[in-house]
Amino acid sequence: MESSSNIWWIYALLSAFFAALTTIFAKIGIENVDANLATAVRTVVILFIAWGIVLAQGNIGHLATISTRSLIFLVISGIATGLSWIFYFQALQLGKAAQVAPIDKSSVMMVIIFSALFLHEPLTFKVVLGGCLIAIGTLVLVL
Repeated sequence: MESSSNIWWIYALLSAFFAALTTIFAKIGIENVDANLATAVRTVVILFIAWGIVLAQGNIGHLATISTRSLIFLVISGIATGLSWIFYFQALQLGKAAQVAPIDKSSVMMVIIFSALFLHEPLTFKVVLGGCLIAIGTLVLVL
């Protein structure tokens, strides 16, 4: 087993795997269903899962220790997530999953730019090259 400092790889791969399943299951599930209603149903499921995990781990007491700054940014992140899901489901209902998903994943390029601007993470040659390759791949899949 990898050390805890490298376990993020496993979580990232699991995230990608379940994101792919999300797209497939959502595309099937939104047939003849309003995209916003579908997003609301999905959100309730996620709400129960997330709070269930927090309760099962016994972390509910840590809620009071979240700083105001962190809470503000978590709320803003939640708003951004909600808007992302709403627009994603609208696009998925109207377009092909194999085209919608790559455009959605172009957020990787935006994260690279935003992380450099706001988090002051370095823009190395490798990061820029990888971002450009993702952009090219997205264009190839969509056009």
